[in-house]
Parts: sequence; C-alpha cells; structure tokens
Amino acid sequence: MSLNMNSIIAKKRDGGKLTEEEIRYFVEGYTKGDIPDYQASALLMAIYLKEMDEEETFILTSAMRDSGDIIDLSAIKGIKVDKHSTGGIGDKITLVAGPLAAACGVPIAKMSGRGLGFTGGTIDKLESIPGFQTTLEPEDFYKQVEEIGISLIGQSGHIAPADKKIYALRDVTATVGNLSLISSSIMSKKLAAGSDAIVLDVKCGKGAFMENEEEAVKLAETMCKIGNSAGKKTVAVLTDMNQPLGHAVGNALEVIEAIDCLKGTGPKDVTDLALYLSGLMVYLGGKASSPEEGHEKVEEALSSGRALEVLRKLIVAQGGNGDVVSDYDILPKAQHSVDLILNEEMLKSSGIEGAKEVYVSEMENRLIGIASQLTGAGRAVKEDEIDPSAGVIVHKKIGDQVKLGEVLATFYGNDEKKVTNAIKEAASIYTFSMEPTEAPVLIKRTIM
Repeated sequence: MSLNMNSIIAKKRDGGKLTEEEIRYFVEGYTKGDIPDYQASALLMAIYLKEMDEEETFILTSAMRDSGDIIDLSAIKGIKVDKHSTGGIGDKITLVAGPLAAACGVPIAKMSGRGLGFTGGTIDKLESIPGFQTTLEPEDFYKQVEEIGISLIGQSGHIAPADKKIYALRDVTATVGNLSLISSSIMSKKLAAGSDAIVLDVKCGKGAFMENEEEAVKLAETMCKIGNSAGKKTVAVLTDMNQPLGHAVGNALEVIEAIDCLKGTGPKDVTDLALYLSGLMVYLGGKASSPEEGHEKVEEALSSGRALEVLRKLIVAQGGNGDVVSDYDILPKAQHSVDLILNEEMLKSSGIEGAKEVYVSEMENRLIGIASQLTGAGRAVKEDEIDPSAGVIVHKKIGDQVKLGEVLATFYGNDEKKVTNAIKEAASIYTFSMEPTEAPVLIKRTIM
C-alpha cells in the first residue's frame, strides 16, 4: 500500500503508532518540499496531543539526523566529546568547559549555534572577539583540533536540515513543547555532529524551556537513551536556571566573565558548573577512570593556567586577537548604561513597606533574558543584527541582601532607546523578602 499523509495524520490523530517507513516518509517529504506546511502542521499537532513512544522518538531522531550531512571526525585521534546546553540566561559554559577538557587531552571538535529569542548563542559570544572566525574549511577544522585540542565553529546549514524546517513550523503552530519533538530536535543535530560521546546540560527553571523539574528529568532521560542507543555514550546533568549563570548576560560581557573563570577569578556558579561538566567530558573522553578523577584533572588545568592558554590559542587560531585574555579593552564597549536601582515601588510590589534592607527571594529569569535581548544583545528573528557590547550585568541574585537605593543590575547598549526600553521590562524581575532566602541548588542531578 502506498504511503500518503492523510492516512499518517489520521493514524497519529487516533493514537496509533507510526512505523519507521511512515516517519521517514514524512521527514524526507517535508524536507524536500513535497509535503505542504498544512499537512506537516496537522501531523505535528497530532504528535503533540497523542505523543510518540520511545521507539517512534528514536526513529524520528534518526530520520532527522539522516536528512543532511553526518560529520566524520574519525580523522581526529582520540575520543571526541561534545557538550550541549538546552539554553539558558548567561550560559557561557562552553567557553570555559571546552578549554578545560581540551587542556586535559580531550579533543573538542564542536559546532555551536547562534542565539534566538532570550537565550544567547556560543557563536555570537565568540564573534564579539575582534577577528574571530566561526567558519572554517573541514580540513582546517580537523587540523586545528589535532594541533591545539579544540575548535569551535558555527553549525553547518547542511546538518539536520529537517530539524531546521520542522522547528520553524513548530514555532508558529504551538507545537514546541512536546518531549519527543524537543529531544529529536536536539539529538538529531548532536548525532550528526560526529562526536563519540555527549554531555548534556539540561536547564530547568524560570529561564529555561523546561520550567518543571519532572519534565526536565524526562527530557534528559529520553535524550540519554537516544544517544546511547546510537552508540554515543551520553550523560545528562540537570542544572538550575531560576537565575542567570554568573552575572553577565550579553556577548562581550560573557566573554569577559568566561576568561575571568579561567583565571580563577570568575563567579563561583559558572566555575563550579564548568568544572563539573568538563570533568565528565574528561571521563567520557577516556582521560580519567572516573568522573571524580576527571574533576581533579580539570581543577589542575584551571589552577595551572593551562586551560586559559588553550583558550588564547583557540582565539588566535581562528583569527581573533589573543591579547583579549589580558586586555578586555579589545572587546567592544557600549556607549550607554543605565542602572536598575531598588526603590520603594519595587518593595511595595513584594508587599514590603518601610524597609531599608531586604533579600532577593526570586527572580523572573526569563525577563532578564528578554531585557538583554531588548538592549540589542539578542535576536527576535534570525536576521536581526547583534550588538556585541549590549547586555546586562546582574549585581544582585537570589539570597543576596540589598539596601534601598542600591544597584540591582546595569543595562548596556549603543542604542539609548533600546537600553531605556530594556530597563522598563526589568522593573518586575525581582521579588524581595524580609527574611534571608537560600540560593537555588545549581547542579540538581546527573543521569548516566
């Protein structure tokens, strides 16, 4: 019997299980343009409502992976380890964890994405370094990993093109938030990227796509199963995203903070998470007999300065000015800055009157990402130009004590109107309490 979309849509609409032939027919046909948006939308909604089982999810991931190029990294010696974050506010971990793992002998041949919406992209951060090239010829990419242990480039448009097309449709049809569709989207690209092992940083909280911890665990477990079933040893770490990672949100600002971490002077949360994830990378890369030993090795790479030197070599190898690791004035600087200051109106919105000192009890982390985007640090659509100097420095986080009139955050940008609009968005970021509040636990659990 010949396949057709009407019967496939009806089957999933009624809760049926799709076969490999049916799933591949959809993915291949839609990628080629043979299946119209309206039929693809109907099937995505049916999947969203009726869900897919584990086998269907694995098949969907494989079909999306196979829709484009599959990178062959076999020319690079050693176990190649990839690290992926599901996206968060102030997440500059790749810029720290990558050099840490590479300094311990793990080859890092990584393709990263750009930011869209309220979360930043690693490629945008790197491009804030003057001269840094995020596009390399394949032979130069491989050669660089062999010579200095690491290369970070932009994602090829030929990797999992089905995902790019399907995600764009999901984004406008309210079908983004489905476990099978999310996990297949992420893992199809990871499996096509060619690394031998994968460390997943699955964010959970108000600044993450998965706000609910239970749902985040399900996503992490599903992605680990997909990776392991494809022969890629995969580990997921569930981490908090109820407040920004570190203090800097925005491209050049985050580069500075990442370099500070590799100097041993950066924020504790960024440093701790980078050490934890890179320790797992060293373990999966066969350079340590346990995650604990991996952690010890990356701590030594940090304290000795070897990881900072790897970052400098990476910057120089890809055309950037390596002096940036010691001279932050090389990075673009914003012309305008505005402080968000604790005032009585903010306290009233938390039900507090007459207090001179309070504690930060909660943060609407997503609003920080949106405010940063409004300064010019992020994109609303993929064609938007990024202002590499724009962003936010968050001075006060959950658990911190703050006095009336004290600065909570500073907003930066080259467009004064954008910065002013951003700070208006930021007025409701903070919630305060008269009693001390515990900061959220950063690393919630590890799934292996």
